[in-house]
Amino acid sequence: MSKIRILSDSLASQVAAGEVVERPAAVIRELVENSLDAGARHITVEVQRGGTALIRITDDGCGMDREDAMLCMERHATSKIRTKEDLAAIRTFGFRGEALPSIASVSRFRLATREREALSGTEIEIMGGKLSAVKDHGGNHGTVIEVRSLFFNVPARRKFLRTEATEYSHIEQQFRLHAIANPQTAFTLIRDGAVTFHLPGTADMMDRIRGLAGEELVTRLIKLPEVEHLGVGVSGYIGGPGLSRSNRQQQITFLNGRPIESPAINYGLKEGFHNALMKGQYPVTFLFLEMEAQSFDINVHPAKKEVRFHDGFAVREAVARAVKRALETGSKLPTGHVPSLPRLPVAETANVQSELVIPAPSGARAAVSPRAASFLTPSPVISAPRSSVATSPSPPEVTQPASAESASSVEKIPSVAPVRQPEYEEEEDPAKKQMPHFRIIGVLHKLYVLMESTEGLVLMDQHAAHERVNFEKMRKAMEQGGVPSQRLLMPLTLQTSPRDADVLMRNLEALSRLGIEAEPFGPNTFKIEALPTFLKTDDPLAWLDQVIEELQSLSSKSSSLRLGEDMIATTVCRHSVKANDRLALPEIQALLDDLFACEMPYCCPHGRPTLIQMSLNELERKFGRQAP
Repeated sequence: MSKIRILSDSLASQVAAGEVVERPAAVIRELVENSLDAGARHITVEVQRGGTALIRITDDGCGMDREDAMLCMERHATSKIRTKEDLAAIRTFGFRGEALPSIASVSRFRLATREREALSGTEIEIMGGKLSAVKDHGGNHGTVIEVRSLFFNVPARRKFLRTEATEYSHIEQQFRLHAIANPQTAFTLIRDGAVTFHLPGTADMMDRIRGLAGEELVTRLIKLPEVEHLGVGVSGYIGGPGLSRSNRQQQITFLNGRPIESPAINYGLKEGFHNALMKGQYPVTFLFLEMEAQSFDINVHPAKKEVRFHDGFAVREAVARAVKRALETGSKLPTGHVPSLPRLPVAETANVQSELVIPAPSGARAAVSPRAASFLTPSPVISAPRSSVATSPSPPEVTQPASAESASSVEKIPSVAPVRQPEYEEEEDPAKKQMPHFRIIGVLHKLYVLMESTEGLVLMDQHAAHERVNFEKMRKAMEQGGVPSQRLLMPLTLQTSPRDADVLMRNLEALSRLGIEAEPFGPNTFKIEALPTFLKTDDPLAWLDQVIEELQSLSSKSSSLRLGEDMIATTVCRHSVKANDRLALPEIQALLDDLFACEMPYCCPHGRPTLIQMSLNELERKFGRQAP
C-alpha cells in the first residue's frame, strides 16, 4: 500500500492558511492589499474581540462580476500573473491567489461585491472552506469581506492566539503600515463599534503621519533628501537626534509601497546613524525605497514580509547615504523635558569661570587644555599654564557681554579673543555655517549651560557637546592621515576561521589606516605587530574579533574609517570636559562655536543630545499661563 497520498483540497487550504494567516492581523494584511490592488480610495477595517469574532473590510474598489467572484475563491486563482515573466516584474500587492481560499477554509466567510456600472452584484458565503450560498447582492459598488469566528474549525491554531489586546495591537500596527504607505487612500479603523482612526486621503505624507502618530512626533522628524544610488531611490523621514526606540516597531520601511523587513536596510540605517544613536536604541523611520521590480524578489516569504535584493550592498549604501546627509543638513534642535534638580546657592550658579579652556574652531582664540584636546591635532599644541587663568572673587554677569574685569582674567592667554555675545538681530557671516543665536544665561550644576533663544530656553550638556567637537576633530585627522599606531614589544598571533581570514585578507589596507598592522602568518593565522596608540583594552585579541565582525557587517563600499569611530568615541569621552568642570564665559562661547561647526551638532558620538530646547509655549503651560 502506498505511503504517499495527495492532500484533499480542504486540508491543503488549511495548511496554506497556516503559512499565510498566522493571526488576525495577517488576514487584514491580505484583504487590505486586495482592496488597494482594486483601486480603492476609501477602506474601512472593522474588528471585534481582537479580530477573532469579526473582521470586516469594506472598500470602494472596482469590484467583481459573478464569474470572477467565484474564481477568486479557488486556490492559485489570480488576475496579476499570466506568464513566468510576470512573476519577475510584480508591481501589485497580492499575486499568489492563496489568501481568500486560505482565509475561507478557517472561518465563516462572506464576500459581497459589485462592479461600478453593474445593476447588481454577487454575494458568496463559505463555511470552513465549503461553499454554502451564492446569491445576488444589491449593495454599494466595491467589495465587502467578512471573516467571522476565525480558526473555529482549527482549535490547535486558535489556542495559540494571544489576548484580545495583543492581537488588536498587531492589527493596529498593520493598519498603520498600510495607511502610511498609501496616504492618498482614506482609511478608517473601527474597534468593537468605536472609531479608532479616521484618516482622510491626502497628498501630504506628513498629514498622514500626524494623524497616526501626533503632532509632537512630526515636529521631531527630519525629511530625507531624495537619493538615488545604483538604481535605488530613497525618500521619507527619520527621527532627529534624541528620538529613538528600544525596539524596531517604529522602524518602518516600504519598498514600492509594500511594508517590508530587510537586513540590508537595517544595516544601512545602522551605518547612517552610526554615531547619532545610543547603543541598544533603534531609529524612528518612515523610509520609502523605489526600485525596478526585476531588482528584487518578493516571492521568498509566505507573508511577503521579507525580500531578497539582487544587490544588497547598493540598497545598504543608498540608505546610509540618505540618512547621513539628512542628519548633517537637516537636524533640528531637540525638545525635551528638563528633570527637576535641586537649587544651587546663588554664588555657585553665578560662578562660571573655570580652570579649563576649550579650543576654538578657527584661528587662535582659546588655549587648548592638555587634558581636553591635545591629542586632536597633529601639530604641536601650546597650552597655557593653569596659573594663568585667574578666578575672580566676584565673577561677571554672564547674561551681558564680558566686562573689562572679566577680560583681564584671561588676557594672559595670548590666544583668547574678546568675547562675542551676539544679539538676535546681528547678521551672520554667510560663509560660516549657520548657528542659532543664543544668549548665555548661566551654568546649572556645573554641567548644563542655560541659554536664551528666540524660541525659549536652551540647555547644553557641556560634556556631550565637547565630546562631539573632539570626536569630529579626531575623525577628520584620522581621515586625512590615518590613525597613529604603536608597535608591540611582542607581536600577537591571531588565529581565525577560514571565513574570517578571507575578510582580513581583503581588508589589510583598511586595517593599516586604522593603526592595525597585520600580515599573514600561516593558514588562517595573522601576526599583529602594531595597534592604535589610543586603544585601551586588556584583551586586544578579543577586540580584534569585534573588528572582524564589524568588517563583515560593513558593505564593501562603506568607509573603512568607520571602524575606528567606536574607538574615537570612547577616547574622546575620557578627554572631554566633565561634569563639575567650571567653564568661563569665553570657553562656553568657544564651545558653542566649535559645536555648530560640526557636521552633527545636536548629538554626541554616543547618540545622546547635546542641546535640548524648551519652547516658550511649554514654559507658559508649566506656569499656568496657557491651558494644558
